[in-house]
Amino acid sequence: MPNHSKKYVVKGWPLALTTLTILTLTACNSSEEPAAAPPPSTHSHPVPESPSPSPSASAADGDDVAACTDGNCEITVTKPVTIRLEGPDGSPTTLLVTEVGPNEIEYEVKSGNGQSKGGASGKGQGCLTVLRANGSGNSCGPLRDTRPAAQQDAVVIQATTSADGTATLHVVSP
Repeated sequence: MPNHSKKYVVKGWPLALTTLTILTLTACNSSEEPAAAPPPSTHSHPVPESPSPSPSASAADGDDVAACTDGNCEITVTKPVTIRLEGPDGSPTTLLVTEVGPNEIEYEVKSGNGQSKGGASGKGQGCLTVLRANGSGNSCGPLRDTRPAAQQDAVVIQATTSADGTATLHVVSP
C-alpha cells in the first residue's frame, strides 16, 4: 500500500509557504492608513499667480549693475545683463550674463584679447572665474553664496545659482 501522506506534504508545501508569506507580510504591514489629503479649498477668490523673481535683498548692492564698474560688487541678477568693469591690467572688461533661471546661470567674460565662459545648473551650483593679465581660469560646481577672496593682480568673479530664478554675482578686485 502506497504512503499517501508524503504526496500531501509535497503538494501542500507551496500552499503552506504562500500562507506563511501572506501572514508574515500582513504582520509587518502597519495597520495605520495613510493620512488623507486635506480637503479642497472652498475659497471662491482666484489664487494669485506667483510673482516673478525679484532681486534678493541679501545682495549688498541689490541689482545695481553700475555698482560693479569699480571691480567690486555683490549684485543679484534676474535676467541677462552686461557689466563693464576694469580688468586686472586696467583693460576694459565686459561680463555678459547670457542666461539666468531657476538654479541656472551662464555668462562670458571678455578682457583684452582673452575670453572666458562659465555656466552652471543645479541646486547650489556656480562658477568662479579668475581673470589675470596673462590669462584666466574657470571652475564650476558646488559653491556657497559667499564673497570670494581677493587675489593679487586678479579680478575674481563668482556666479551662484538660486532656486528662485535669480543669481548672485560677486566681483572682487584687489
